[in-house]
Amino acid sequence: MAAQEENRVTALCGRFEMQPDGPGASNSRFCLLDVGGIYTVIQTKARTTADEWGDNYFLLGPYFEHNMKTQVELCEPVNDAVRRAVDAMNKHGCRVYFGRWLIEGSPYVVLFDIGYSAWNLDTWKGDLWEACNVGIPYHDQEANEMLIFGSLTAWFLKEVTDHADGKHVIVQFHEWQAGTGLILSRARKLPIATVFTTHATLLGRYLCAANIDFYNHLDKFNIDKEAGERQIYHRYCMERASVHCAHVFTTVSEITAIEAEHMLKRKPDVITPNGLNVKKFSAVHEFQNLHAMYKARIQDFVRGHFYGHLDFDLEKTLFLFIAGRYEFSNKGADIFLESLSRLNFLLRMHKSDVTVVVFFIMPAKTNNFNVETLKGQAVRKQLWDTAHSVKEKFGKKLYDALLRGEIPDMNNILDRDDLTVMKRAIFSTQRRSLPPVTTHNMIDDSTDPILSTIRRIGLFNSRTDRVKVQLIAYVILHPEFLSSTSPLLPMDYEEFVRGCHLGVFPSYYEPWGYTPAECTVMGIPSVTTNLSGFGCFMQEHVADPTAYGIYIVDRRFRSLDDSCNQLTQFLYGFCKQSRRQRIIQRNRTERLSDLLDWRYLGRTEGFKYPRPSSVPPSPSGSQVSSPQSSDAEDENEEERYDEEEEAERDRLNIKSPLSLNHVPRGKKKLHGEYKN
Repeated sequence: MAAQEENRVTALCGRFEMQPDGPGASNSRFCLLDVGGIYTVIQTKARTTADEWGDNYFLLGPYFEHNMKTQVELCEPVNDAVRRAVDAMNKHGCRVYFGRWLIEGSPYVVLFDIGYSAWNLDTWKGDLWEACNVGIPYHDQEANEMLIFGSLTAWFLKEVTDHADGKHVIVQFHEWQAGTGLILSRARKLPIATVFTTHATLLGRYLCAANIDFYNHLDKFNIDKEAGERQIYHRYCMERASVHCAHVFTTVSEITAIEAEHMLKRKPDVITPNGLNVKKFSAVHEFQNLHAMYKARIQDFVRGHFYGHLDFDLEKTLFLFIAGRYEFSNKGADIFLESLSRLNFLLRMHKSDVTVVVFFIMPAKTNNFNVETLKGQAVRKQLWDTAHSVKEKFGKKLYDALLRGEIPDMNNILDRDDLTVMKRAIFSTQRRSLPPVTTHNMIDDSTDPILSTIRRIGLFNSRTDRVKVQLIAYVILHPEFLSSTSPLLPMDYEEFVRGCHLGVFPSYYEPWGYTPAECTVMGIPSVTTNLSGFGCFMQEHVADPTAYGIYIVDRRFRSLDDSCNQLTQFLYGFCKQSRRQRIIQRNRTERLSDLLDWRYLGRTEGFKYPRPSSVPPSPSGSQVSSPQSSDAEDENEEERYDEEEEAERDRLNIKSPLSLNHVPRGKKKLHGEYKN
């Protein structure tokens, strides 16, 4: 199967679609909606898939009233088979809703009210037992709800195929939650083609969360025993049955394919990496300006948070961040904190004037905002208002003096009241305590893993620390952990990312990794690992990832201490870059966004972005021992770096009319051809 065809199949995750194959024929595809990372996959892919399949593309998912009112526009089905299926199920005691999802691409959605059909749960449990001998305990609410959803899905597909008049139907199911629909459809021998996609194995998540040396023991686990001890054996059986029932089994990365082969006992047929709707993030030629604008807003926050201790130059301050679910080890927060401690030592030892401010954007249980943090922002605003009023008064006196043709006496232009106001403003910035490391009052902060580690390594934001730590813990679990309505840092997540210099995601378990991918399409360098799908993807398709701002930490073949040292060297090397080197690197990072565009994912098999032609091969190659570079160095860089020429070469590499998987008619593709 060609790469483009592989991508067409995976573009159908969770929806029912139809596209003409020829005169009188059509294909039908369904995809099953989920939340979290899979929600991002489906949402960002909707535009590209809808463009290809038109009105023959449908999404299936559960009905939630609060989302229905704001995100879905109800309408009547145009497709006759779908209309009959919806009507038939509604006549038999179900509630099925049909409409358009109000996102880019406006795909059709079919939504099932799970609670309204719960009366039939026992019967459907019996159906599942007869199909695969898997029983679901009564106390597992999620598994029971997913059985209802899967049974409704299989019922709907049966009604559709009964009225499809021989048209082809393709259904893609995501994760074990949607798997019961696949199992029941195959048991009833419905005339559909099925695809099952796992974004992470169920047991793999549990094992990695237990701090087990997962990847070095993949072939040694007693799968049944491990699943049983964690009381998820029935879920594991549902997932494994779905994998083996599907005609085509896919996963999102090479590292997850290895995991799936051992955990689920089937090698994936196709690797289908996740992409993004790059147009959503693209700022054309403005992304550097956006970085400067949003960086200034982060600087305002830092001014308030570190009031009384602002003895570092904000123009020589770098903003780093980590974001995601609060999984201390899986997301790499443990190794990141340890690396920050070592980075702090290196910067102090070399007497660097570069300061690093680090943000942890992770959801956690909190009571409320930290009072000291709120006070800092109030002090900053008060100082700004004071400076603004004195500036207005000063400007008026200066203007009047110039009108009279006089040079004003600078000793008299500020009177005693002005000096008193400014002195009071200065006294208000005095504080005896150190700036807090968290913006919120944490619940059980004595046992919180991040705060406990900060206490152990001694990063308390003291004046001598060159690394300042800031934990932003939002209690609301939301895909965007920041909000423009926040009284502390009024920025959306995308704005915050654009304002930072580097995203750090040294995850141990990350089947794909949307956070570094989002950084890439916004032109922000990032750190990832060779245990994340994104890191493996970049290693495969970019000859020199570091030159393009993708730092890949080896967490698979190195010890934890060696990986920590490698991450420290990446961070220290980044701190040593000049401002011009960082600009060059951001330009290169942003150009990689085409690799992650859904439109091009089917064309990148066997392809590698070449190393940039400019010398040195990566921005760190010409760094001197101190973080500041000389003017002479910048002049030499300007001679050997041509942004337009390099950008055009990269654009041709990814968008060449003769894509890597396209072979001209009459020419046979040789084994190994196009491989770097």
